[in-house]
Amino acid sequence: MSWKVANLCADRIFGSAARKQIIMFLADKASDDGSGIWCSKGTIQRHTELGESTVKRTITDFLREGILVETGRRPCKNGFTVIYRIVLDRVMALESSVEPDEGTGSTVDPAQRDPGRGSRVDGVPGPRWTPNHPETIHKPPTRKCAEAAAVEDERFEKIWAAYPKDRQRSKEASLARIAEAAQEGIDPDDLLRAVQAYATESAGFTRSKVCFSDNWFQSRRWQRFLEVMAEERQARTALAADHHARLAMWVRDRSPMCKHITAPQVTALVAAGLVTDGQLRAAGLAG
Repeated sequence: MSWKVANLCADRIFGSAARKQIIMFLADKASDDGSGIWCSKGTIQRHTELGESTVKRTITDFLREGILVETGRRPCKNGFTVIYRIVLDRVMALESSVEPDEGTGSTVDPAQRDPGRGSRVDGVPGPRWTPNHPETIHKPPTRKCAEAAAVEDERFEKIWAAYPKDRQRSKEASLARIAEAAQEGIDPDDLLRAVQAYATESAGFTRSKVCFSDNWFQSRRWQRFLEVMAEERQARTALAADHHARLAMWVRDRSPMCKHITAPQVTALVAAGLVTDGQLRAAGLAG
């Protein structure tokens, strides 16, 4: 991924939303010189959610206009994937989307580049820098924040380490995608379990059926495993609720089966509001 190419494309007008969306997707796959882009039109279509004909037509137009060039082919399970390069000079020649400087504001007494020094009526100048100035010296992170960051980094490292060793690639990019998932609210422990489930599921797969770590995290393939885990949690919750309802019925009916109810289960029934202290005493469960 190249921020340089992505920023360059983001600041140019390509003529339509579809063209801009496709070039930004390709820029995300490029090296700093615009080369090394290898992704099929089907991949572009899936990620941009555009129509197949739109993707094919746009790529053809980019090639004709010299924005893209083919630099080779890469074998894949369906034959080959074309390798593209974005021609940066051609992109730079496009019209810029950045708003021009209209030169507004007073020219008689132009705004000062430096922040104000404050009133000098009492002879005391104001502060040299405003609080949000780039050169303001910020306080170092507290020990508590540093420790929390270290724990989080350790959890991310465990997730990376759990990925099958023969498919680990681009650790830095993989850790960045893991951090993004955590920022979205994904529990790192759940993400770790998703990686472990994938490792178990794909054990023994041939090379053509597996995915390298950077692509796996980038395409959010962990989401399927999280959905399965969420369904299993819901099923366990429903089962526990049904079980507690049955125990509460034993208590209310003063069933002889109450002797099998354990202390933790009594605590859970009270916390859920399914039984009262009086009902527990009547059933012989109040200590």
